[in-house]
Amino acid sequence: DFILGNKEKYKLLEHIENYHGNCFSSKEPILQSKEFSPAYSIDDRTRTFLKVQDGCDYYCTFCAIPFARGRSRSGSLAITLQQAEEVVAQGQKEIILTGVNIGTFGKGTQDTFFDLLIALEKIEGLERIRISSIEPNLLTHDIIDHVALSKKILPHFHIPLQSGSDDMLKLMKRKYKRDVFEDRVTRIKEKMPLACIAADVIIGFPGESEAHFMDTHQFIDELPLSYLHVFTYSDRPEAKASQMG
Repeated sequence: DFILGNKEKYKLLEHIENYHGNCFSSKEPILQSKEFSPAYSIDDRTRTFLKVQDGCDYYCTFCAIPFARGRSRSGSLAITLQQAEEVVAQGQKEIILTGVNIGTFGKGTQDTFFDLLIALEKIEGLERIRISSIEPNLLTHDIIDHVALSKKILPHFHIPLQSGSDDMLKLMKRKYKRDVFEDRVTRIKEKMPLACIAADVIIGFPGESEAHFMDTHQFIDELPLSYLHVFTYSDRPEAKASQMG
């Protein structure tokens, strides 16, 4: 009946009380989160997940995240560093940077994801920094070159590909063509031959033919990827792909 953002879900009873027979009194079925709530995980491991960003502005046709999680947003660089210092103070040795689209960290400010990486390296006691997943168009040469020289940022890259066919990438409304993905993988391996590179791939997207599939298959086969996360296309009613043949 309606979608609640991460912050609004804690007001579930309040929203139910305002719900009148299949429609909101405000006539707004989707309540998007507009604020950023920093968070991190602490357990018995020596590493923690640090949420540095939430939401997304990309509106890929297969994805409903912008409808459920809102627009891209993040905390300030100072607040993020404070969170990281709290984590390290509790004995954590490694921080994994997470979010929906972490490469857009700092959107609307002068800070960038690259600035965040450099600042995190300066935290005393933090031994390892890992980038969880980053869009190929946001994985700049500057970031790759810096990781190659870093003593703290691990040579591990998870780069969503989704398809090795430019036709499919266009239908998916991705922000890059396959040559951008190939460029990033090639540069990583040139700078860090032993780097681990993973990729996400969607199979069976609406309109994907046997030729498109084989195009993706051949493209991946020729790249030095370490492993894949392969998914069959999953329909999301709010996403545009749901209306495609």
